[in-house]
Order: sequence, then structure tokens, then C-alpha cells
Amino acid sequence: QVQLAESGGGLVQTGDSLRLSCVASGRTFSAMGWFRQAPGKEREFVASISVAGSSTYYTNSVKGRFTISRDNAKNTVYLQMNSLKPGDTAVYYCATGPSRFTTAQAMAAGGYDSGYWGQGTQVTVSS
Repeated sequence: QVQLAESGGGLVQTGDSLRLSCVASGRTFSAMGWFRQAPGKEREFVASISVAGSSTYYTNSVKGRFTISRDNAKNTVYLQMNSLKPGDTAVYYCATGPSRFTTAQAMAAGGYDSGYWGQGTQVTVSS
């Protein structure tokens, strides 16, 4: 059983930056990812990263603005968010796969809904 805890959300203005962190209760030998859910919308994929950090994937709307990274020594995955827009407003969740066979590409493929999830952190971007 892996527990995930997100932090770093908040209220910012358009163009500002935030860095989200997600700490796992134990070592995760699996890909990790960030997802978000805006009010009235389905949860969507944002970014994912392989176990070694060598492969990353992003949804098109955040490419060039968001960067995912991980520190396996700290059991932590980060999401650096720059040039934030009101459309980025959502609850952000981190997730990790149920096993070492979960890949970052699989998380990005759409409809990912397995493994372990955090409780989420609110990001609000005002115009």
C-alpha cells in the first residue's frame, strides 16, 4: 500500500508560477503522474514520468509551461507550473501505478484510473 500526499497548491494570478510536490509513503517502483479535475469536468491527465525520470509525457495544453520531475531518494514527484492561466484552475492529483509494470506512457494514454492516488491540492489561477 502506497500513500500519496500532495502540497503546494494555492491562489495565484495569471502568469505566476507554482510548484506542486507529492510525497509517497514508501519507495514507488513505478511511473508517477499528475492529473487534474476542474469543476464540472472529468479528471484529465497532465504529466507523467518514468521510474528513472528519463521519460516524460505532457498533455498538449501544458507543454512548454509545466515540468514534471522526481527525486527517488525523497520518494517525491514535482510539478513545476509556469505561466499559469485561468484554464489551469483545478484540483491536482498525483498518482502512481500499482506495480513496476505501469509506465509513464500508459498513464498518458487516456483513461488511466488505477494504482494509488493522493487527496489532491487546489490550484486557482485568477485573471
